Amino acid sequence: MERIAIASDHAGYALKELVKRHLSDKGYTVEDFGTSSEKSADYPDYIVPAARSVGSGSNDLGIVLGGSGNGEAMAANKVRGIRCALCWNRKSARLAREHNDANVISLGARMVSEVKALAIVDAWLTARFEGVRHIQRIETIGIIYG
Repeated sequence: MERIAIASDHAGYALKELVKRHLSDKGYTVEDFGTSSEKSADYPDYIVPAARSVGSGSNDLGIVLGGSGNGEAMAANKVRGIRCALCWNRKSARLAREHNDANVISLGARMVSEVKALAIVDAWLTARFEGVRHIQRIETIGIIYG
C-alpha cells in the first residue's frame, strides 16, 4: 500500500483531516506535515516538506490542500521530481495520473465539497499512468525544468 504525504494551510485544514481519515480507513499510511489547526499559516511551510518527502522517496504520493489549491500546487511544483496537479473533479484527477503521472495533487477546500474531494482522491489513487506517448513529455519537463 502506498505511503501518502499530506499537508495544508489553515484554509485546507478541515478537509485535510477528512482526507487523512479517509485514506487511513482505506489502509494507506499517511504522514501529516501540518498545519495542525485553522489558525492562519503560510502554506509553503507545510507544502514544501510534504513535497520533498515525495521527491526523496520517503513517501510515494502526496496530497496538498488550501483555499483554492493554486498556491499549494505552485509550491509543490518547485520541488525537484514533483508533478503536482490542481484537481477540481474526478476526470481532472484521473487524467493527471494517466497522462501526467502526477505524484502529488492539490485540492481547493473552498472550491470543492467534501464528497467531491474524496471522489477526486479516490479517482487519482485508482488511476494508473498510461505511459507510451506521455513518457517523452514528462521526461522533457524533467530535463528542462527539473
